[in-house]
Amino acid sequence: MRFLLALKSVALATFFLFSVEATAQDASCELTIEANDRMQFSALTMEAPASCTEITVTLTHTGQLPREGMGHNWVLTNSADFNDVANEGMKAGLANNYMPVGDARVIAGTEIIGGGDTASVTFSTSGMAAGGEYTYFCSFPGHWGMMKGSFKLV
Repeated sequence: MRFLLALKSVALATFFLFSVEATAQDASCELTIEANDRMQFSALTMEAPASCTEITVTLTHTGQLPREGMGHNWVLTNSADFNDVANEGMKAGLANNYMPVGDARVIAGTEIIGGGDTASVTFSTSGMAAGGEYTYFCSFPGHWGMMKGSFKLV
């Protein structure tokens, strides 16, 4: 009887340990960032574990201005593609969230949001490499010169 109770306790402890580990791993694959009415992101660098197969980024616009005048989004590209994608995004317009439609160089991007709003994007890391050079930015016209940062898989 004691053996069965001990075995049951070990099984429960093992289950709990793996559940906590999985939850911690999932949490580290969920990132948050804020943007404000002064055209600033809250972070200049974002990192996620290279073990993440998917990453979710949640953007919160902490300002008060509407999306048409001071909208923000979060767009991720290879650093080498950043300038070209940002320039082409301006032509795409607000209806397309200032991102070139169907452009494979865009790894991920949220919709343009206004003050008080939140947007999220979940993307696969399958085409990304640990140590690779990635840039995130706001593609709203004129914002990406200031609102950009480095994204890393570590």
